[in-house]
Amino acid sequence: MNESPLHSGEFAASVMAVPPLARRADHTLDPAENLALIRHIETGGVRTLLYGGNANLYHIAVSEYGDLLDLLADAAGPDTRVIPAIGPDYGKMLDQARILAQTRYRTAMVLPLGGFTTSEGVEAGLTRIADTAGMPLTLYIKSESYVDVDALARLIERGTLLAVKYAIVRDNPADDPYLRRLLQHVPAGQLVSGMGERPALVHLREFGLAAWTTGSGCIAPRMVMALLQAAKSGDRETAQRLYDAFMPLETLRDEISLIRVLHDAVSFTQIADMGPLLPLLSSTPPEHHAKIGQAARALLVQEREFAHTNA
Repeated sequence: MNESPLHSGEFAASVMAVPPLARRADHTLDPAENLALIRHIETGGVRTLLYGGNANLYHIAVSEYGDLLDLLADAAGPDTRVIPAIGPDYGKMLDQARILAQTRYRTAMVLPLGGFTTSEGVEAGLTRIADTAGMPLTLYIKSESYVDVDALARLIERGTLLAVKYAIVRDNPADDPYLRRLLQHVPAGQLVSGMGERPALVHLREFGLAAWTTGSGCIAPRMVMALLQAAKSGDRETAQRLYDAFMPLETLRDEISLIRVLHDAVSFTQIADMGPLLPLLSSTPPEHHAKIGQAARALLVQEREFAHTNA
C-alpha cells in the first residue's frame, strides 16, 4: 500500500476504483479473492482503491474494521493508495477513527448519512473525527442538505477535508448550480465525480473535476484509465467509444442496484468470487443474473481485446 503523504494533485492521476468486497460463505473476509480483484485492477494501471458503498461498509461491524484495514494494506501494491470508508453515523465513525489512528492510512472517506444531521453538526463532528484519526478526511456528498457550501469550504481550508466525492444525481449533469457554487469555494482538483462513468465526461469537461469513481472499471481497468486520459487530452472520439463500452453494465446498475449488480458482476466474470453480500443487503434477484453476467463478461472481453491491441 502507498503510505506516502497524500496530496490533492494525486486525485487527477488515476480513476478511483470502488471495488466490492469478497466474503466467504460464512460472511468472513476472504483475503485470497480480494487480492485477486485488487491485482486485476492494478494490472490496468488504476492506483487508487476506495472501499465504501460497493464494499457494503455501511454494514460492517466495528469489531471487524481493523482486520479489514490490515487485509487491504497487505493486499494492495506499493504504489496503490487505499482509502477506506467510515461511518455513516457519528458513533461508528468515532470508533473507526480510533482504529485508523493506529494504522498507516492517510485518509478515510465519510459515508453519507441521510437525516438526523445539521450542517453545523456535520462540521463540528467531522473536525473531531479528523483530529481523532490524525488524518484529513474525504467527504462523500449525495445531498445538498448534508452540509452547506460555506461549511464545506471551511473544512477544506482548515485541512479537515482533503477531497470531496460529489454524487448528487441530476437529470442533466451539466445543469448543476450547486456544483458551480461549490467550485467557487473548493478547488476543482479536490473534487471527484462520484457516480461512475455516466456523468464523468460532463464533470471533467464542463466543471474540471479531477477524476471520477468507478465500479465497472474494476472489471475493465485499462479501458477506464484510457477513458480518463482521452477525456483529459480532449480526444473526444476515443473517449466516446470507451464511454459507450461501459454503459450496458452501468445501465443495469442504475436500473437494479449499483452495489448488488457490481458485486455479482465481478463474480460472473470469474475475476474473483465475491461470495455473499453482507446483510442487510443480498444478491440481485435470479431473474437478473443472465443479463448482468452477459454485460459483465462482454465488458471483460473488450478489456482483454483493448489490452492486446495496446500492448
